[in-house]
Amino acid sequence: MIIEVLHIDDCPSWGEAGNRLRAALDATGFGDAKINYRVLRTTDEVAGVPFAGSPTILLDGEDLFPGSARTPDLACRVYTTERGLAGMPSNSQFIEALAPHGR
Repeated sequence: MIIEVLHIDDCPSWGEAGNRLRAALDATGFGDAKINYRVLRTTDEVAGVPFAGSPTILLDGEDLFPGSARTPDLACRVYTTERGLAGMPSNSQFIEALAPHGR
C-alpha cells in the first residue's frame, strides 16, 4: 500500500489532513502504513500526478476521494463533508474511504 499526500506550500489543510489520515489508518488496521508527503511547487509537477487540489490523498496512485476533477493549478481543494464544505475530509470520511481496503 502506497499512500501519498499531494499538497502545495500555501495549503493550510494538508498537515491536519495527514493527522486525520494517520488516525484512520490506525483505526482500519493499517497502523504500519507509511504516509509520504509530496509538495508540488510547479505546474509541471502538478501535470505529472492525479492532482485535484491540495491536499489530494492517493492510495496506490488513485485518489482516495474520487469525484473531483483534476486541476492543472496550484490550488487548494474543497471537500464536501457532513458539516458542509471543508479543506479536508472528516475523520469518518477517511475511515469510510479506507474500509474497503481493510485487512
